[in-house]
Amino acid sequence: MEISISTVSRALKNNPRIGDFTREKVIRKAREMGYFHDIRFDLQNRERSNLIGVIVPSIRYHLYASAISGMEATLEKKGMHLVVCQSNESYEREKVLIEKLLLMGVNGIIISIASETRNFFHFEKIKQNGIPLVFFNRECNEVNTHKVTIDNRRAACEAVEHLISVGCKRIAYLGGPEVLQINAERIIGYKMALRNANLPIDERHIVFSRFDRQSTLTAARQILYTPDYPDGILTFSDQIAVSVMLAAKERGITMPKELSVIGFNNEPVDEFLEPSLTSIEQPGFAMGATAAKMLLQRSTELKDDYEKRILKSYLVVRNSTNRNKSSEMKTIRSQ
Repeated sequence: MEISISTVSRALKNNPRIGDFTREKVIRKAREMGYFHDIRFDLQNRERSNLIGVIVPSIRYHLYASAISGMEATLEKKGMHLVVCQSNESYEREKVLIEKLLLMGVNGIIISIASETRNFFHFEKIKQNGIPLVFFNRECNEVNTHKVTIDNRRAACEAVEHLISVGCKRIAYLGGPEVLQINAERIIGYKMALRNANLPIDERHIVFSRFDRQSTLTAARQILYTPDYPDGILTFSDQIAVSVMLAAKERGITMPKELSVIGFNNEPVDEFLEPSLTSIEQPGFAMGATAAKMLLQRSTELKDDYEKRILKSYLVVRNSTNRNKSSEMKTIRSQ
């Protein structure tokens, strides 16, 4: 059975003149062929939409929960509402969520990329449909659009400099999935600090892991169950830092006397750990608010001179790196 172009167009727009059987057939075939519904056909409807799509790897991370609060506070002043989705670090789920958000007629999408994402064509599809797109925290160089992040290179460098300042000489980096761009930036900062201090760079001390507990524990054991295990470790996240601390206690390594550990994100639980965890604070709320403002600007101006905003982070020093065992907390802010 052949279907005319006009019927296909009406089916993709949910025109009531098209029956359910024909509509489902058209949508199913469009998905098989990798097409998205072309929102440009519904420009007037989209301009009346008050929905903004947000995709994060997981809302259980403090950074993303704070960022969503920042977006909400900014967008609600403009009468906009969020549709929040979790990719669960899955590339395939991320693609499906984008398709669903486009079909809903959202007026923009803010996203932090899933750790499994290696192909970025689905982001270009958003732009092709005339939908404003903003990356925050995790980004990619391959897609030209607005971005909000911290200076990951500098943050890692300052964290390693702190480890050096407390006497660490064999310092490791335990990262997240290697494909993530921010891993590369943090490794550059990590190596920069070691070179500046004339300390050796041991590639065996750069290890990557997935985000599940078993993977992070395995990576931590890989680093710590060696005769010359590191005396300082910078980790990709506080969750990974906790795995390092568990592996250290498992092997009988005393913290911070024999091992100092630094995390990323400054989760609220950090101060209750034993020892309390030194971590890099990222401005989640400000990151979300800034991403929302950039999205609204992009929606109204529809310009192609994209901007990347770099927000400040700072190091919150606690007992996991305090070899004097003082319980006093301090912060080291970037200049």
